[in-house]
Amino acid sequence: MKQTNFAKRLTEFLMQYLPGERGYSTNTIKSYRDAMLLLLVYMKSIHKKNADKIDFNDITQERIIGFLQWLEQERTCSIPTRNARLAAIHSFFKFLQYKVPEQLGEWQRILSIKTKKTPGIKQTYLTAEGLNLLFQQPDVGTEKGRRDLVLLSVLYESAARVQELIDLTPSSITFSNPALLMVTGKGNKSRMVPISEQVSSLLCAYMTEHNLLEPFANEYPLFGSSRKQKFTRMGITSILKKYADKARKINPALIPDRITPHSMRRSKAMILLKAGVDIVSIRDFMGHSSVTTTEIYARSDREQKMKAIEHTALSNKTDQFPAWQKDRGLLSWLESL
Repeated sequence: MKQTNFAKRLTEFLMQYLPGERGYSTNTIKSYRDAMLLLLVYMKSIHKKNADKIDFNDITQERIIGFLQWLEQERTCSIPTRNARLAAIHSFFKFLQYKVPEQLGEWQRILSIKTKKTPGIKQTYLTAEGLNLLFQQPDVGTEKGRRDLVLLSVLYESAARVQELIDLTPSSITFSNPALLMVTGKGNKSRMVPISEQVSSLLCAYMTEHNLLEPFANEYPLFGSSRKQKFTRMGITSILKKYADKARKINPALIPDRITPHSMRRSKAMILLKAGVDIVSIRDFMGHSSVTTTEIYARSDREQKMKAIEHTALSNKTDQFPAWQKDRGLLSWLESL
């Protein structure tokens, strides 16, 4: 079957341009592929155009706007998801500006479609007391409990995104002083993250127990099933939810109603901020591309301080950081970044 020009360019975009010229990660390319696949599904279901028949004349600004509305209304996608799909489409049509300049005017009309503003979302994170309570829940008398404690500790300690945690292997870790974790994030960008002595000891014991320090295990998943398969996002979310639910029964005031793996990342940022680490160092630690993203945590911290002032009846007792947060060597290392 003869390919349409649209199909040829879409294949080139996904198979050559994104991984080759842009150096995007496999996960980002999958996300872009899914967005384009949904566009093809939309074109077939709403405009009766099969994927193998679609050509450039079939893609207009009006149809892209219709696609975005379809995502929200028919597929009940959230606004952030809608915006993520639009970002993938924008990337494709930026690519087409140079590959198919004959229709530059229409491509620019599509590129003019704006992202939709999202309503303010409460940023959930755990205080030092909440983290300590959470880490007390795994049963370290069992193999699974020990694994879960290490998983949660590394998730918090490294401020890793959930996919970054999933992709960790034993070769990602260097047991030095401090121990260092190589985390590969968005756009295949890597960063070295220091691990405190306490978590380093937990991690070393866990890896010894599971033979992950052996040379043959270098590229095994650091956290995975007994068959050495990577955990999924849902699997890690389920582990966190299990222990958050247990901790919430003990002290509901310390555990927010909705806790996700990203909440652990936020918790680390907030505790670093309270420890006096400057925002640029936190940006580098978190792997943010811009300090603007990191400033969200500073604003959250200011809001918390204002609430404390307004509620003067609350205790003014200073938060007690987890033991590894008292490690001035770690904080000094961060401050020197």
